[in-house]
Amino acid sequence: MLPGRRKEYSKGDSRYAGRDAGIVTVEGITAVLEGPASLLTVYAIAKKTSYRYILQIAISLGHLYGTAVYFITSYLEGDNFAASTYYYYAYYVFANSFWVWIPTLIVIRSWKKICAAFQTESKDEKSKTC
Repeated sequence: MLPGRRKEYSKGDSRYAGRDAGIVTVEGITAVLEGPASLLTVYAIAKKTSYRYILQIAISLGHLYGTAVYFITSYLEGDNFAASTYYYYAYYVFANSFWVWIPTLIVIRSWKKICAAFQTESKDEKSKTC
C-alpha cells in the first residue's frame, strides 16, 4: 500500500500505521501469492482454460481467509482501531465488505460451473453406456 493511502486508511484501522504483524502478514501473503495467482487467473479466464474456475475458487477462498484473519484479530484485540465512528464504518466495515461478498459470489458461481460440468460429463457417460 502506498504511504499516503496507508495514512488515510489508518484512520479506519490504526494497525496499518503501526505496521501490525498480523496486518503485514496478511497483506504480504496477498501481495506475494494471491497477486500473481490473480494474474494467472485473468489469463486463464481470457483463454477460457479448463482450470479457470478452480483458480477463482482458490483465490477467493484465500481472500476470505485473509479477511477472516483481519476481522478476527481486530475483534480479539478490542476492535478500537478507528479514528472515529465515521472512519470505522466507511473504511473498516464498508470498504472491507467488498473482500467478503465479491469472493463469496465468485466461489458460488465457480462452484456451480464446476458442478454443471460434472453433471454434463455424467450424462455423457450414461448415454455412451446405453
